[in-house]
Amino acid sequence: MLMLSSSHQPANACFHLIRHGMHGEFGQVLSGRSGASPLTGEGRVQAEGVASWSAVGPVTGIHASPRGRTVETASIIAAACGLEFRIVAELDEVDFGSWSGRCFADLERDPRWHDWNRRRSTGQAPGGESMVQAVNRAVRHIERTARQQPGATILCVTHCDIIRGIVAHYLGLSLDNLLRFEVDPGSISTVNVGESGARVTRLNEVPA
Repeated sequence: MLMLSSSHQPANACFHLIRHGMHGEFGQVLSGRSGASPLTGEGRVQAEGVASWSAVGPVTGIHASPRGRTVETASIIAAACGLEFRIVAELDEVDFGSWSGRCFADLERDPRWHDWNRRRSTGQAPGGESMVQAVNRAVRHIERTARQQPGATILCVTHCDIIRGIVAHYLGLSLDNLLRFEVDPGSISTVNVGESGARVTRLNEVPA
């Protein structure tokens, strides 16, 4: 009997994209890379909810943006998992340039802000980076990690727009549609990435 050998593809890596918990500037200020406000009590509860999330399964590693609010969230999760976490620059917040630290009420009076939110695929924050640049660096990190650690489960603690951008990338959505779905504080969105492609399997789930 002739047996045909089947090609075995490495298992996909699973990335749980976690938005940091709520912090003191939430909803009032575009914190960007300048925000230093710690998590609120509610934000810590959100991080603890992720840490006790039963669906996560065995965790291979925890990667976090270098911002204080993401580091604090990752610290809570890592302590519960008995793991160290790693700071990853590619998961950093969008560089909003001169908009960083400004109140949303002020930004609403800036026509450039409205243009940016309508045209994320081509817009760029003044003195900062474009949404395309931000998404590309985050996706590079995910795909490099998937190649290096097939079958791994990685928690990526990062920011709302970074998560939206990663999800949009793998769903084939224009970045102009970025504001059509929510990514709440303490929420989990999941992508599985491997040689055969990628799938989004969860969006904006907040652990009960």
